[in-house]
Amino acid sequence: MVRGPGRRLVTLSTDIGVAYAAQMKAVLLRSVAAGTVVDLAHDIPAHAVREAAFLVRAMAEGFPAGSVHVVVVDPGVGGRRAPIAIRCRDGSYLVGPDNGVLLPLAERLGRRKAVRLEPGRLGGPDRVGTTFDGRDVFAPAAAALATGVPLQRLGRPIEPLGLDLPAPLREPGGSRGEVVHVDHFGNLVTNVPTDWAPPPGSLVRVRLGRGPMRTLRRTASYEALGPGRAGVLGSSFGSLEVAVAEGRADRRFRVRSGAAVRFSWPVARPPRGRVNSTRPRRR
Repeated sequence: MVRGPGRRLVTLSTDIGVAYAAQMKAVLLRSVAAGTVVDLAHDIPAHAVREAAFLVRAMAEGFPAGSVHVVVVDPGVGGRRAPIAIRCRDGSYLVGPDNGVLLPLAERLGRRKAVRLEPGRLGGPDRVGTTFDGRDVFAPAAAALATGVPLQRLGRPIEPLGLDLPAPLREPGGSRGEVVHVDHFGNLVTNVPTDWAPPPGSLVRVRLGRGPMRTLRRTASYEALGPGRAGVLGSSFGSLEVAVAEGRADRRFRVRSGAAVRFSWPVARPPRGRVNSTRPRRR
C-alpha cells in the first residue's frame, strides 16, 4: 500500500555525520510529521558512492511503498553533477545527486521518471553557498514530495547517470568478487552469493586484495569461530563475508571496500565405486 501525502516516510542515508544530518532534519520537520523521518546511516565512508549504492539498495527496499529515500554521498557537490529526484513504479521517490548512487535502488524498485531539481521551485530556504545541497536542495525536495507536490513541478526531465555495481564471477572450484562493504564491526562483506559456497564446516581458501591465500573455515556463526579467529560466514546481505570473531577483519587483513576477493573450495567429485562403462564387454 502506497502512503499518501503527509504520511510518507522519509529515509536519510549520508556520509556527512549526525551533526550535518540534523540540519537536514530541521528542514524536513518544518513540513513533515514528527516520527516520519528515519535515519538509515550517516557513517557511510566519505565519498564512497558504490558502497553507498550497495547499502542503500539493501536497506531501503524493505521500507513501505511510497517512501521518500534521500541519499547524500556527493563528492561532486556544487559542481556539474545534477541534483535529481526519481519516481519509482511502487510510488517511492529517490532524491540525491546524479552520480549513480540512486540507480541500483531505482532499478530494484522500478524506475519510471526523473527530474533535475531546480532550487527555485523547491520552496525551501535560500541556498547558502554551494557545499551543502543535502540541507539546501535535497531536504526541501524530499519535504515537497512527502507532502504531495508532484514530481514534475520540481524540475525538468532528465535521464540519470547509471551505476553498475560489481558482479561476482563463478568459477569451477571457487569464485571471484569484491569487498563491497566494511560494516561497523570490521566484517568484510563481499558480493559473492552465500549459496555459491560449500556448507558450514568446510575449509575455504581466501585471497583478499594482494594478500596471500589463506585457509579459513566456513562457519554458520561468529560463536562457532571462537574469539579472535577468522572465518567465512553468510552475511545478512545474502553474500559471503570474512570476519574475525570479536575482532576486526578489516584491520587484521588490511583491506578496505573495493578490494578484490577470491574464494576457492574443492570441486565436487563423483562418489567412489564402480563406474558404468559404455564399452562392449569381451566374450
